[in-house]
Amino acid sequence: MNSIEIDEPVNVLGTELAPCSMAPITGFFRDGCCNTCAEDVGSHTICVEVSDTFLEYSRFAGNDLSTPHLEFGFVGLKADDRWCLCAGRWLEAHEKGMAPRVFLNNTHIKALDIVPLELLKQYAVTVS
Repeated sequence: MNSIEIDEPVNVLGTELAPCSMAPITGFFRDGCCNTCAEDVGSHTICVEVSDTFLEYSRFAGNDLSTPHLEFGFVGLKADDRWCLCAGRWLEAHEKGMAPRVFLNNTHIKALDIVPLELLKQYAVTVS
């Protein structure tokens, strides 16, 4: 069996990647962080706070994140949940005016391969 090499856990600000959410459990590896690797073709790297508007948009775009799928251990998201979102989906939502807010300390630096930092900063949640 091949082992998967996780990319270094660094956020878009160049510091250690902070966890995104343990409830619901998120991340490509379901480790609570927006860690990534070469096998993560969707780049689940942007830690967001989902809104009802974004959840409806995502459902319409073909990725229903609010309906539980317990057979996969997915409880479904509700407004204010944090989630590691695919960078491409976030950018698409931004272009439609539906992008959710972003936690920069919890967003993996690999997200910058798809979304510019200055754009992410426009949606940044300030956490004190």
